[in-house]
Amino acid sequence: MRWQSWLVLAAVIPWCAVATLRHATAVWTGATQTALGISLGFALLVWLARAATPLAALTGGVITAVLTLAPLPELSSWRHSALPALLALFLLTFSATRFGRGMKQRLGVAEDKRGRNAAQVAANLGVGGLGAAAALSHPLPGTCYAVIVAAALAEATADTLASELGEVLGGQPLMVTTRRRVPPGTDGAISLAGTLAGLGGAVLVVLVATLTLGLGVSEAVCAGLGAAGGLFVDSLLGATAEQRGWLNNDAVNFLSTLAAAASAGLFFAITHS
Repeated sequence: MRWQSWLVLAAVIPWCAVATLRHATAVWTGATQTALGISLGFALLVWLARAATPLAALTGGVITAVLTLAPLPELSSWRHSALPALLALFLLTFSATRFGRGMKQRLGVAEDKRGRNAAQVAANLGVGGLGAAAALSHPLPGTCYAVIVAAALAEATADTLASELGEVLGGQPLMVTTRRRVPPGTDGAISLAGTLAGLGGAVLVVLVATLTLGLGVSEAVCAGLGAAGGLFVDSLLGATAEQRGWLNNDAVNFLSTLAAAASAGLFFAITHS
C-alpha cells in the first residue's frame, strides 16, 4: 500500500513547487522574498522541533510557500494569507500529538518520535496547497479559493485532534459503522471527546482564516461545514476502505481533506449563486 503514499506525494508536491517557482520568477518582490523566507524558516523550525523528518519538513516548506504566496483573494502580505491558519493548524496538532504521550505509548498508538513523514504531510496539507496553487495559476475574483483552502486546513486539524485527543480523553471508542466498542486507534473509530475536540479545532482554524482572509459569516460557515463533512468522510473511509485494506491512512487523509474542500466549494456555490 506504500504506492498510495507515493501517489499522494506525486499529486501534491510537483504542482505546488511549480506554482511557487512560476510566481516567484514572475513577481520577484520583497513580499515574495519574505514569503519564501518564512516558508524556509517554518520548515527548519518543524524539523528542529522533531515534528517531521527532514524530507517531510521540506515538503511542508513547499506547501507553506504556496499557501503564503497565493492570492486568496488578492491580498497585501503574508499576514493576510493562509499562513496564519496553517500556523494555527501546526500549533494545535503539535500540541495534541504530544498530549498524553505516555498513555499513547502504552496503547501502542503514539506517533513516531522522528515526527511525520513526507507522505503524511502531503496527505494532510496537500489539498490546501493545491487550492492555493490553483489560485496562483488561475486566479478568480472573490473568496472561493479561500473557503476551499480554509476547509481543507480545518479538516486536517480536526482529524488530527480527534485522533490524538480522543485516544487519551475519549475512553474506548465506537466504530462509526457498527457503533460497537473497539480498541483506541482502530481505523474508523470515534469518541465523543475526540469528535468535539476535532470540531473545536476546525472552528479555531476557520476563525483564524476568517480574520486573515477576509471571509464573511456565510463563507466561514461554508468552510466549517465542509471541514465537519470531511471529518465524517475520514471516519467512514477508515471504517470501510482502510479496514478492508483498499486504502492506506495517507490516502484516507488526502481524500478526506479533498471531500472537505469539495463540500465547502459546493456550499459556497449554492450560497453565492
